[in-house]
Amino acid sequence: MGERLQQFGTVMVDPRRRSILVIVCATLVLDNMLFTVVLPIIPEYLALDSEEYVYERLHENSSSIFNRTNRDVKIELLFASKAILQLLVSPLSGTFMDRMGYGIPLLIGITVMFLSTVIFAFAENYGTLFAARSLQGLGSAFADVSGIAMIANKYTEKLERSRALGIALVCISFGRLVAPPFGGALYHFAGKLVLFVVFACVCLTVGFLVLGVIKPFSIRNRDNTPEGTPIYLLMFDARIAVVAGALVACNISFAFLDPTIAEWMRDTMPVTEAEIGMTWLPGFFPYVLGVFVTFQLAAKYPNLQWLFGALGMVIIGSSSCVVPYCKTFGQLVVPLCCMCLGIALVYTVLLPTLAFLVDARHVSVYGSVYAIADMSCSIAYAMGPIVAGQIAQNFGFAQPNLAMGLVTVVNAPVLLILCCARQ
Repeated sequence: MGERLQQFGTVMVDPRRRSILVIVCATLVLDNMLFTVVLPIIPEYLALDSEEYVYERLHENSSSIFNRTNRDVKIELLFASKAILQLLVSPLSGTFMDRMGYGIPLLIGITVMFLSTVIFAFAENYGTLFAARSLQGLGSAFADVSGIAMIANKYTEKLERSRALGIALVCISFGRLVAPPFGGALYHFAGKLVLFVVFACVCLTVGFLVLGVIKPFSIRNRDNTPEGTPIYLLMFDARIAVVAGALVACNISFAFLDPTIAEWMRDTMPVTEAEIGMTWLPGFFPYVLGVFVTFQLAAKYPNLQWLFGALGMVIIGSSSCVVPYCKTFGQLVVPLCCMCLGIALVYTVLLPTLAFLVDARHVSVYGSVYAIADMSCSIAYAMGPIVAGQIAQNFGFAQPNLAMGLVTVVNAPVLLILCCARQ
């Protein structure tokens, strides 16, 4: 145990690699905070001074996810717009990275994120909000993919790459789970302008760090880069395709719950708005635990990594099936924490595996393969907000959760059988 902890510390030994890892992690925290910070504030913001909203609420039978209004559809499209654009741009950004390196795309992503936050800060209508949210997707397609690919490129040894990516995963989780309560509180006390100006300043800071430390325009960062395997060939690699399918499956339940769970909680259990804002926050702790435990198990049993990923998918799927039957906030926290634990198992195994598959079967250039991973997640989150409301209206809240949980569980043995096959 002590030896593994000492090895874990070697991730931070090389000063340049340490600086790059810190910058990438800061970018991932920022991007994922921007992804979820709008969840608690956009519905309220769109409701302000909205005659359409007042009319619809007066004519509803109840405040329920089963009575969808034009405003609800607008919110669903707004939330999905980021993932849709991210899905469309990721293949192009991955190919661009394979040819230009990872520094320039990272800077592009941060710059676009800055523009998005500025637009959000001054947006006063739905069209401007939609443009800002879509720009977030464009920035993420460059920033997320290039950041993860840069880590895979800098940390080439199997164990240290898994450690570095594990640190990045913790940063992703921190950004996503902490942003809603943080954003809701800052919006309540300081307003939307201050909230997004803060994020814009952080974007600028990270951008200057990229320019000063990574030096993306340096010829050294682009010379002697081998030509990567085209993304369409990677998609036809059966093992990469299985990993991509697993990433879609394990995100489906999260993508459905994000836009529906708040209203469902209001309709079915005694909760405060503060509790709704804190819904996912307790899941951060089992997520971090899951990353650490999975890393330890993978180091000890390297031939069983696929089993850990399959176990994570079973945990996610079974927990998703439990969610609709929770009657109190305390009960709900348990399956949501289990889902976060499961996603930690899946990501801690599968993200390093994509790099190892490329090393073993293709050219060791990682932009396109992590673009495929980004596309897989975006598929789930592009469909989730748009489809979730309609499904909930037609079938209720429980049935879709059961169906999507079952899809995740069914995919677990597929991952095990296909990926345990010899190369």
